Amino acid sequence: MRTLEPISTIMSTNIIALHRDDDLERAELLFKRHKIRHIPVVKEEVVIGILSYTDLLRISFADAVDDTETEVDTLVYNMFTIDQVMVKNVVTVTSDTSIKDVAKILATQEFHALPVVDNGLLVGIVTTTDLINYLLKQL
Repeated sequence: MRTLEPISTIMSTNIIALHRDDDLERAELLFKRHKIRHIPVVKEEVVIGILSYTDLLRISFADAVDDTETEVDTLVYNMFTIDQVMVKNVVTVTSDTSIKDVAKILATQEFHALPVVDNGLLVGIVTTTDLINYLLKQL
């Protein structure tokens, strides 16, 4: 197994991102439309936070709405901003961080995604699912 490969070989580069002034209804729609669980929050491609689907569930009944529906409980979402719900002290890695080092971080922390940042700008995201899929290909 080549765990010293850089994370750039398995990270997602098709990044779905939010901005601080986006609303939580938009966040939920992005989670459901793209079938993802983590969305970096950026200001001009600089990561300022990350929002997980779990963060959204903590304040709403988002999982009670059918995946094909586009109607959401805007009343609940209007009570909070992305800035209030997102995690602000985000751990990031660079694209040349080894897969092994990323696995160590994700295995010891209580989160499941890491934004990948080069020269201060968001270039990708890596999740525990990316790592599991990598490991499955190695077997």
